[in-house]
Amino acid sequence: MMFELYQLRYFLAIVETGSFTKAAERVYVTQPTLSAGIQKLEAALETRLFDRSSKRVFLTESGSRFVDRAKAILHQVSLAEAEMGDTDNPKILRLGVLMTVPAQTVKNLMQPYLREEGGLVVELFEGTEQEILNRLDSGQVDIALTILRPGQKGKTTALYRDRYSIAIAAHHPLADKKVLKPRDLADEPTIVRSRCELLSQTSRFFTDHNVRPRLVYRTPQDERALMMVAAGIGFTTMPDQYTMEGVVRLPMEGYDFERQIGLIWTGHHLSPERESLFSRFTLYASSHLAEMAY
Repeated sequence: MMFELYQLRYFLAIVETGSFTKAAERVYVTQPTLSAGIQKLEAALETRLFDRSSKRVFLTESGSRFVDRAKAILHQVSLAEAEMGDTDNPKILRLGVLMTVPAQTVKNLMQPYLREEGGLVVELFEGTEQEILNRLDSGQVDIALTILRPGQKGKTTALYRDRYSIAIAAHHPLADKKVLKPRDLADEPTIVRSRCELLSQTSRFFTDHNVRPRLVYRTPQDERALMMVAAGIGFTTMPDQYTMEGVVRLPMEGYDFERQIGLIWTGHHLSPERESLFSRFTLYASSHLAEMAY
């Protein structure tokens, strides 16, 4: 049984994105190239890894069992690469950042830290919650700045809690209210943040209240969504950390969602230098982001 590392990366890209097309974009190859790589992997393993339909891709039972194996193999490779890299420059931090954490938050954390930690090189990866965790599992990132969930694997450090609320233009007639009711937003134009972790819960919330906001814009970019709110295109729901001139943040009755943002890292098989680096970064983040807690 012989397979190549690139085939494992193709395999995990499909698992993460749920699509051969999106996976090909992720790993910067054409879809035929990716499909050929998966066919070679399946031939080497003598099993089918995916069930393919016209719209969806599903893992087979064998594919589901292989996910953890593939992650473990890539994790060991990443550790070996990191150890070899430590010889030349031990101060490399591969940081995975949840894409719905505001860029301003990342800047506020990293700008002073990089000045303090002279010579440090930070490699950033941005992705969805699942993408970040998959890369942490496979050793492609060292530390993840993401949502903390109960029973999370690895070492975790809670940093701050972030509530979700309504973002609406400051010149909107509803902006003067202290608290919104769901029916206030009936037929109002809305902007959907397509990467929001609460997308299905938010849709269900409005449906349960018999409210049908009118979709006028959908985007995976949160900062762009906020700019369109400021322009008066529509309202959206998002974490309170997102602020901008011309945008008012208002709570809504019954919409009581929040998230815990923190750091996750494994801490396994690290050199003393890298473990010290990770510990210093964790302590720094804890102290400098503490003011965001409520």
